[in-house]
Amino acid sequence: MPSLWQVKESKTLEENVYYRRAEAGLDVYVLPKKGYQKKYAIFSTHFGSIDSRFRVAGGEEIAVPDGVAHFLEHKLFEDERGNVFDRFAERGASSNAFTSFTHTTYLFSSTAYFEENLQLLLDFVQEPYFTTESVSKEQGIIEQEIRMYEDNPQWRIFFNMLGCLYHVHPVRIDIAGTVESIRLITPEVLYQCYNTFYHPENMAVFIVGDLDPERIGEQVIKNVDSRGYQPLGGIERIYPDEPSTVKEHRIVETMVVSEPLFHLGFKDPHVTDLTQQELLKREIVTEILLDTMFGNSEPLYNELYEDGLIDEHFNFGFTAETTYGYTLLGGETKDPEQLYERIIEGINRIKKAGIDKESFERHRRSAFGDFLRRFNSLEFIANNYLAYRFRGIDFLSIPEVLHKISIDDVQERLFEHLEDDNHAVSIIKPGETKVEA
Repeated sequence: MPSLWQVKESKTLEENVYYRRAEAGLDVYVLPKKGYQKKYAIFSTHFGSIDSRFRVAGGEEIAVPDGVAHFLEHKLFEDERGNVFDRFAERGASSNAFTSFTHTTYLFSSTAYFEENLQLLLDFVQEPYFTTESVSKEQGIIEQEIRMYEDNPQWRIFFNMLGCLYHVHPVRIDIAGTVESIRLITPEVLYQCYNTFYHPENMAVFIVGDLDPERIGEQVIKNVDSRGYQPLGGIERIYPDEPSTVKEHRIVETMVVSEPLFHLGFKDPHVTDLTQQELLKREIVTEILLDTMFGNSEPLYNELYEDGLIDEHFNFGFTAETTYGYTLLGGETKDPEQLYERIIEGINRIKKAGIDKESFERHRRSAFGDFLRRFNSLEFIANNYLAYRFRGIDFLSIPEVLHKISIDDVQERLFEHLEDDNHAVSIIKPGETKVEA
């Protein structure tokens, strides 16, 4: 009898991903890695903090309070038997979960009792248990978490920046929601969002390690298909019309910090116009562009470093999702105003001189090498595979796209993206907490 599993092969990576869709609609992926003692599994739903307005199968629009996705993540680890973390620990597994703007992921890793731990992962994610009492208790816990992050300078400078870049898109709202919004969350709201976004048609499982891919995959298929799911229909996510302009160009907040913090952000208003492959190419091109400008082997970085305006923790990156995108760079600095002027001056200087060809080739090769090396990490493979899959992108296609990137692509991106009108500055200065324009 022929196998029901498809094999997605990457000759460049020398990896094979086994894939099958369960009758209930769940996509299951297994990547065997010979010789690895640890095994790693994730169960993810395409439901993140920005998904607060939606409709199912053409029905009426539903709006829920900010923070529901994160609240659900917390609540699923508690059921009638107590804390699920304890049951993983009893089987020698390390478990966790996280909520992002676009998806929620439940995970564990173990070297022993893998099948038993996998069964636990599948069961607790598919068996919600919400009561008025437990929801009320969780509201107090998450309220403390929100207030803690409000006192975190790195968190504040990041969301201050998103508040400058975006007028109305929900990416500007804290993933956990607000103290006011989580008070509006009820068991009924949680079950409504759970029954919509935790349907197998909106979820995926990825397993990686030294294991029999079809055998372990069938365990997942059997578990999910035995639960009698009915078809869901398509989920339409509804977002407000976001202007292409930035909302504000500057925000300064004072907090208790030893040294000022500086972030410079560039909004990409055109990601919604792209196909999945165009979005992937834009992400890779932008990352190479940033490397050629701000990498620690480049002149601009070294000028700023030698003048004491940045340190080795200076970082940068581009975030590309289907409804929003931005570049963010920065870190600690002794003089945020001077650092801002010098970075803008450096960008304009590079625009005049053009991207250095040797630098471009070096960073393109480096990006390819880094990607190959990171395939030694089971967590990197699984988490990224599903994150890209929820954007409709084949994660294994990245090396192929990297090979096709040209210096002209990077040069064009420099002028298109790093524009004065597209950027905003977020600064945190030492002092008593307050916000100024």
